[in-house]
Amino acid sequence: MPSSSASTSDAAKPAAASGGVQSLERAFDLLERMADAGGEVGLSELSASSGLPLPTIHRLMRTLVACGYVRQQPNRRYALGPRLIRLGESASRLLGTWARPYLARLVEETGETANMALLDGDEIVYVAQVPSRHAVRMFTEVGRRVLPHTTGVGKALLANHSPEEVRALLGRTGMPAATEKTITEPDAFLDALTEVRGQGFAVDDNEQEIGVRCIAVPVPDSPTAAAISISGPTGRVTEAATDKIVPVLQEVARELSVALANQNPA
Repeated sequence: MPSSSASTSDAAKPAAASGGVQSLERAFDLLERMADAGGEVGLSELSASSGLPLPTIHRLMRTLVACGYVRQQPNRRYALGPRLIRLGESASRLLGTWARPYLARLVEETGETANMALLDGDEIVYVAQVPSRHAVRMFTEVGRRVLPHTTGVGKALLANHSPEEVRALLGRTGMPAATEKTITEPDAFLDALTEVRGQGFAVDDNEQEIGVRCIAVPVPDSPTAAAISISGPTGRVTEAATDKIVPVLQEVARELSVALANQNPA
């Protein structure tokens, strides 16, 4: 009898492990859905978007709240918790470190400052930069956050989102003008994203800062939505220069994508 009891216990272990893995996958999926929704959602919204039943979501959210990764607001909605900040900052720094050799290659081949940025909730955050060697060059502080509609990297990162998702994001952030060239109407911004999808790259033409032009492409299949770009004075980053810069950007983005997937960069 004892041996039979032991066999039953051993047979149950894979099922328990499988259930644990499934719960972990579901928990991370819910966190990502919360981030996509701007960081705060209700249980019914999560149920509708994930297809999971409310009792399952409620159980997972209770666990995430207990761990500090989610907090419940006074209005009963759930928001991403502060404990995620430390994880995100550490991951961003590591991702930026991995990207630097590839950004250095962009500087070598284009002569302009190279950047890497992520879509973090509703904002763009710059996680790495290698500056140009030119005396007149662009500089963006690593860690700086900007709104997506004002930047080339923002356009590159939002181009594959649905119009509904983009409109929802713009509704949350508003579309304040950084310069007189900034796109400030949702329809015009959606038209710009259509152009990005068609040509395979995005351009910020004096939209974040007058006198600065930026060209950006997404990093395909990145573990988190990421884009790389070069930026420089409009007198150097011209239409003619764009034709030479874009293929280099796209090639480096593909190589960085492979490196990130293999977790063996450069």
